[in-house]
Formats: sequence, structure tokens, C-alpha cells
Amino acid sequence: MHKIAQLFLLITILEMSCQSDNKKAETGTIGKPVRLVTLDPGHFHAALVQKTMYDDVDSVVYVYAPGGDDLQLHLGRINAYNTRVDNPTNWKEEVYTGPDFFEKMIAEKKGNVVVLSGNNAKKTEYILKALEAGFNVLADKPMAITSSDYELLKKAFQVAKEKNLLLYDIMTERFEINTILQREISLIPEIFGTLVKGSEDNAAVEFSSDHCFYKYISGNVLKRPAWFFDVSQQGEGIVDVTTHLVDLVQWACFPNQVIDPTKDVKMVYGMRSPTYLDASQFRTITKLDSIPTYLKKNLVNDTTLAIYCNGQINYTVKDIHAKVIVEWNYTNEAAGDTHYSLMRGTKASLLIRQGKDENYKPVLYIEPLNNNSSFQTVVEENFKKITTKFPGVELYKTNKGWSVKLPENLIEGHEAHFARVTSNFLEYLKNKNMPAWEVPNMLAKYYTTTKALETASKTK
Repeated sequence: MHKIAQLFLLITILEMSCQSDNKKAETGTIGKPVRLVTLDPGHFHAALVQKTMYDDVDSVVYVYAPGGDDLQLHLGRINAYNTRVDNPTNWKEEVYTGPDFFEKMIAEKKGNVVVLSGNNAKKTEYILKALEAGFNVLADKPMAITSSDYELLKKAFQVAKEKNLLLYDIMTERFEINTILQREISLIPEIFGTLVKGSEDNAAVEFSSDHCFYKYISGNVLKRPAWFFDVSQQGEGIVDVTTHLVDLVQWACFPNQVIDPTKDVKMVYGMRSPTYLDASQFRTITKLDSIPTYLKKNLVNDTTLAIYCNGQINYTVKDIHAKVIVEWNYTNEAAGDTHYSLMRGTKASLLIRQGKDENYKPVLYIEPLNNNSSFQTVVEENFKKITTKFPGVELYKTNKGWSVKLPENLIEGHEAHFARVTSNFLEYLKNKNMPAWEVPNMLAKYYTTTKALETASKTK
């Protein structure tokens, strides 16, 4: 009898162990400390976070959404990553749909990191409530599209601090190699000198972005949701794409420095203007036969939409004059987004151009104020600091100075940068080592964009 009892006990323990393992398999918790929850993924950036796999992230991802076309497009992109020939992913999407999707996410709490990339109308509110419920948050830009959102965002960061949670936004442009090198060279005083202060009419630093409604993502023409063209849901251009540009001003010009929005940022002026989209173009991008009712307010005639997606911000950061510009077109000669960047130093200017002469690929230039032979020797000698850190990078002489040539192994597309941002987030989450300047500078960034919109909206 004693042996039978022991055998029965052993069988019971094994059964309980199997049940436990099955339960873990179902919830995706085996050996993976990070479990993603994707909330209402209306923007393609949500899928790009999952274009690669991560060691600490479980393969099961819990998706909560109202259902509809946005969700299906998202799931289709994930499926394409899972079934591609080269280095396929193996995500498993567990989907809940319904009008109570947000409340269901909070109640079930199946993951510990919420990924937010979609309609921005409620994004800041979702961020705050997710943090209050104990989730970490990785949010696509913009995290705030109005001044009232900015106030909510301040509260969200306070909640994150109190609960020891991580709130972080997806700043992919910091990982573009030309931008990295521009920042690195600006830190070599023998080449760059120091950043000039500039003026309202001649900014010390200028970043601009030319964006396209019609473009390719992951090899396919991007289908945009109709709400993307409603600035009350997407946000105006001055608070959307300029988020990246304002971030680059702070990151490149004031590396590792804390920026206090109440003391260091001063608005000079903000401007906004519309891009016009005709009915045929709208149909091509959205695949919709008619314009939704909520967009009728933007019609300037029966068939043309006026979308306030262009903006310019002139402002100072720590007394340095900066200018950021975003412009949207249906498409352009480059058939994609392009970037321009200028940092003016006391010895040389550092520029990134991406025009026709560059075959619409970003190229970094060094253009000295005095291009004499002695300065050329100084530049070429001190550029060795760059080639030591970034092997394969070379200088090429131009009429105005030099261009910087990159080896193939350092060139990545925009989509690859999402994995780099996510990896950074995961490191900060694991090691609790996010730099002290990140949170105040995120707040400074959204203070700048929302204050610029407020200023521009008052300008006739």
C-alpha cells in the first residue's frame, strides 16, 4: 500500500507539472520575461517592432483592438514576416476584438509591455491608463498631439516613476548612420569647432523632412487608414513628424544633457499649412470609394481634402536657434521620404543631403568655412577618430570640402531601425539603466511640438 501511495503521489505531481507547463505555453511565459501586448495597431510602425525576434521577448503577442481593416492589415504584416524566406519570425498573435478592447486588456493583463502605434486621438490617455494598470509602454510618436495631451503625458511619466515602470517613445532617426556620424563629427572641435548660436533668420541647426503619402513599406504600397488624414486623430504635421526632428536637435546638439522645457526652450514662431489631396489620390492610398463623413469638414470643394500636415517650428534651445520643417506631398521624385540636416559650427558646417545629386540616398558632407590646405590636413588627421570607431568610413574631396562614404555593412533601411529602438527599450527595461536625460528630454520634445501648434494656430 505504501508503494502504491508513493506512485499515486508521483503521478499527481507529474500531472500538475504538465498542467503548469501547458498553462505557461498557452500564456507564453516560458523563460521569456517580456510579453508584448499590442493595442489597437492602426499604424504600420506597430508591425515593424515585430519585424525581428528578440531574445527576452516571448513569441506570443496579445493583440487588443476594435476589429476592422486596421487590425487585418497589421496581422497581414506579421504573417508576412513569419512566412518570408529569409530569416522568418515566429510570432503567434492572440487576438481579442470588441468595443471593450482596452478594458479587456487592462482586466486580463496578459503581458507586461504595451506597444502603442495607431490612432493618436486617445494615445496619451491610453499611455497613462496602461501605466496606472502596471504595464510598461513602448509608444510610437507622437505621444502627445495637443497641449492638454502634454499635461497628461507629464502625469504619465510621474506614474511611471512612482511604479518603477518604463515609458519610452520610438525615435528611429537616431539610428540612421549619417545622423550618427554627423553627431560624432560635431564632437571633434578640430573639425567642427563649436555650434554657433545662430539667429531667427539663420538658424544654427536645421532639420527638415519631406514625406510621402504614397510609398512602399516592406516591399508593398502602403495602404493608409482614412483617419490618418484627420488631424484630430493623427495630429497635425507640426506635432507628428516634427517629433523626430525636434528629438534630433536635442540629441545631436546637446548630447547627454538634460533639457528643461520651462527654462531652456523658447518658442520664436510656429507655422502650419495644408497639403491638398484629390479624390483619386485618396482612393489610391486608402482603397476607399468615398470620403468618410468625419473628413467632410476638410473638403475645400467636393473632391479635394485640405490636410494640415505641413509645419515649421523656429525656437531656441539653451539659446541656440533651431528650425525644423516637415512637408508632405502625395509623392515625389524620390518616391519616398527624404531628409535634410544642417549643423553650423565655428569651423565647418555638417550637412546631410538626400536630393537628386545623391540619388535620393542620404549623404553626409563636411563644408569648412576656410577650405585652405592647412585645415584640410587637420580634418584628414582628426577624421581618423571616426574611422577608428567606424571602420570602413572614408572621406572624399568635393568642391566645398568632403563627402563621407559609407561601407555597405553600416547602411540600414528605416525599417531596420525599429529593431534597434526596441532593443534599446528592452535593455533599459532589463537593466534599469535608461540615461537620466531621456525622460526630461522626451517632455521637452513634446512641450516644443505642442507649444508650436498652439502658437501656429493663433497665427493668421
